[in-house]
Amino acid sequence: MRVKLILVALLFLALAAACKSQYDAVLYGNDVDAKYKLAFEMFEAKKYSKAAELFESLGMATRGTAQDDTVQFYWGLSNYRYGDYITAESNFNQFITTFPISPFTEEAKFLRLDCLYRGTYRYELDQLPTHKALAEMTVFQIENPDSRYHDQVAAMMDNLNERLEMKAYKAAYLYYHMEDYLAAHYAFKNVLKENADNRYREDILYYTALSAYKYAANSIPSKQRERYLTFVDDYFNLVSEYPESKYLKELEGLYEKAQKQLKTYNEDNG
Repeated sequence: MRVKLILVALLFLALAAACKSQYDAVLYGNDVDAKYKLAFEMFEAKKYSKAAELFESLGMATRGTAQDDTVQFYWGLSNYRYGDYITAESNFNQFITTFPISPFTEEAKFLRLDCLYRGTYRYELDQLPTHKALAEMTVFQIENPDSRYHDQVAAMMDNLNERLEMKAYKAAYLYYHMEDYLAAHYAFKNVLKENADNRYREDILYYTALSAYKYAANSIPSKQRERYLTFVDDYFNLVSEYPESKYLKELEGLYEKAQKQLKTYNEDNG
């Protein structure tokens, strides 16, 4: 039984070596037709790394021929399917420049955007790739308003914009978490100044008001009146926009406390 298993293993290794030798022979050989055929066989078999090697190898041989755009597109697509999005993005970018009217061009444009999208990071990390992807997607949407990929690109853009909005919101919240309420108040205000449509607007208005209240409550008496008035303004900003806000009950309680303090100051001045 053991001898039989060894023989089977040796046979398997021999077959694998033969296949590898056949692949290498075609890859490093000069038979363009055989290489072209094997490249698509590897692609269909989902052996994308090997397919990419073959299509790359075909690049020079098929340049200027009827097969040129097909080879270049499938080189990029093989890298994309393999998960090498950096190389694939470079492939597709070059393809778009070289073949602006190929039947594959629209798909290449979309796949390039998808590569850029996949190369972005979660909101806590560097967002330069996000800004680059959004810029390219914006150009695509403007230049290709009737593209079959329009909705998919719009969904990717929405996701990336949400990421940027979350990053801005959380960056401001960090000051609040550190109990630097004055800095937090300015930071939250600036978030909405830069993007009034931030999807976390209600939360931002809430923390703007809360920062103002806590800053006032922790201030010296001579500064409290002015700072409570700032809180009152922020409170009304939120309740006017979100009359059924989930934060309403909490802020109403703080508003009542602020009004009592303001009444005291008015009585003292009276």
